[in-house]
Amino acid sequence: MVKKLKHLELIQNVINRLANSSIFLKGWTVIFVAVLGFATKDSKPMYVWLAAMPTISFWGLDGFYLNQERLFRRLYDTVRETDEDEIDFSMNILPFKKGGDWLKAVFSKTLLPFYLTILLVIGIVLLWQLIGQDVG
Repeated sequence: MVKKLKHLELIQNVINRLANSSIFLKGWTVIFVAVLGFATKDSKPMYVWLAAMPTISFWGLDGFYLNQERLFRRLYDTVRETDEDEIDFSMNILPFKKGGDWLKAVFSKTLLPFYLTILLVIGIVLLWQLIGQDVG
């Protein structure tokens, strides 16, 4: 039972690191967009789109982290059900990959509302700047 517990612990550590990376990425997204938003406050409206590009990039990277986390959770479940004698400490997640998993993670119910909200705010700020320039 010691081998199985150690293997599960190794897998859980990877899952925790992936989850923490995702949390940090969301924080950096909010900070980056806020800083860029304040920096472009009095500049041309099209510069607001500069905030959209990293947001989309961070969204894709966050989807990658979520997909990897899901694959390692599948590995965890497999190891949990494996006999002690068959434990080989493999961290190979390739047998658990299926087509389109990354896109499913990107458009998951955990990532979609977060990143769409940020993109919606960027769009509103852009529209506000465009309307403000036409009025002034």
